[in-house]
Amino acid sequence: MVTAVTSRSAWQDVPRARVARFTERALAEAPVLAQDILRAIRREYPGLPLVVDGSGEPMALVGIRRAIEHFVEHLSTGLDGPHVPPRVFQEFGRGEVLQGRSLDALQAVYRLGIRLAWRRLAQIGTQVEIPPPAMYELADAGFRYLDGLVAESVRGYAEAAARQAGERLRLQRRLLDLMLSERHGHPAGAAREELADRAARIGWALPRTVAVAVLLRPGRSAVPPAVGEDVLLDMECEQPRVVVPEPEAAGRAELLRRAMAGWAGAMGPPVPPEQAAKSLHWARAAVALMERGLLPGGQLLDCTEHMEALVLLPPEELIDDLTRRLLAPLDDCGPAHRRRLAETLLAWLETRGGAPEVAARLGVHPQTVRYRLRQIRERWGDGIDEPDRRFELEMVLRTLRLRGELTGR
Repeated sequence: MVTAVTSRSAWQDVPRARVARFTERALAEAPVLAQDILRAIRREYPGLPLVVDGSGEPMALVGIRRAIEHFVEHLSTGLDGPHVPPRVFQEFGRGEVLQGRSLDALQAVYRLGIRLAWRRLAQIGTQVEIPPPAMYELADAGFRYLDGLVAESVRGYAEAAARQAGERLRLQRRLLDLMLSERHGHPAGAAREELADRAARIGWALPRTVAVAVLLRPGRSAVPPAVGEDVLLDMECEQPRVVVPEPEAAGRAELLRRAMAGWAGAMGPPVPPEQAAKSLHWARAAVALMERGLLPGGQLLDCTEHMEALVLLPPEELIDDLTRRLLAPLDDCGPAHRRRLAETLLAWLETRGGAPEVAARLGVHPQTVRYRLRQIRERWGDGIDEPDRRFELEMVLRTLRLRGELTGR
């Protein structure tokens, strides 16, 4: 038969009366020790703010004293991890968020405090004759206790950071809703002041110009674009929206290109912030054309580089009616012949040249062009020379080309 042997800790071997004397003396010195620790912390970290509670006592002093007392009070029951007082130390973590700092400085303060506390507890242990092995175990328990204090502060920090992020997101959404809404009849100066006020609430400096982008999700679980802090990103929409400040600033385009890797969409033209809805309008129009395959996909398009398509393709009903009327002279042609004459007419209108220039543009023989041009003049007559008619013809033919309907030569 095998008998299990349980090792007894050195602290458990200390006579209870001696532990009681140690505990009594440590608790008696806790208030003074807390003050000494706070003074040392203030010397080491002079910029650390001193927040007071409702009674006017520094919260840091309260926390240090409670931490010492709580640790010491549990020593009579062993060293198996005394419970951490959560409230004060969670507040310390929340305070770091409100002050805009990380937890690094707070953890450094905790380490300094535990070293100073241990130095005094070691002296008390010597005075009441606690054996060194037991004091080593006590030191180990003290650093485990420190880990617990840090964990509570991390919890408070995380909760406050999440709350702050949620509040900022709510305020940012209000700013975006105002900025991207139609503002008919609203004075430009008043609109800018209102935007500046809402922007200030999230620490966003209202820029001179903005450009609004609309994105197409590559997938439901896609990671949001890694845009900079000054770029406003709204991922709540079916098609996420992005407000880019000063889009024409040096290097901005390259940064956006990298941030948008894996995403597609379109960015509207630069406008003053109070006219952001106009930029959004063109971005949406471009995305609609991308979804129909009429603009290239797989990237973030700049609307200003696709002005022809954005102007000619959206008013389909108007363009279709004008196309029917202007291209009526080709109604009796077969589909292939109709496309060839239409493309030749467009090349002629664009070049304003003779048969050689048109032939070079189309990649056909000049004699072929001369034959087609004679047919065109026979079908349209002298009206083909009227400036307004030429402009309208070029417009509808360019639209057909954008749609991919001019394929013949």
